Amino acid sequence: QVQLVESGGGLVQAGGSLRLSCAAAGRVFSGWDMAWFRRAPGNEREFVAGISGSGRSTDYSNSGEGRFVISRDDAKNSVYLQMNSLKLEDTAVYYCNRKPGYPPLPWGQGAQVTVSS
Repeated sequence: QVQLVESGGGLVQAGGSLRLSCAAAGRVFSGWDMAWFRRAPGNEREFVAGISGSGRSTDYSNSGEGRFVISRDDAKNSVYLQMNSLKLEDTAVYYCNRKPGYPPLPWGQGAQVTVSS
């Protein structure tokens, strides 16, 4: 059974940066397309950024394009999300999982990101 564990969230002022990490225990996800998602209060979970199994291809939502960078380190069985120029509307719980279109893994507890003015 795979367990996804997100970390690195916190409280940050608008314009600041955070780096989220996602570690997978129980199964190596090398070669899988992975992604970051987020759920803001009262909203559905939405796609934020994705990375191919090779790590050579990435894609972003409109909200993340130009500000967020997704990366992976298969040796550490981990995926990362570097978030820069954070805005109030980036406040949400962030999750990692397989990219949309693939059977999702059990969702982790997520990492709370709160952006203050």
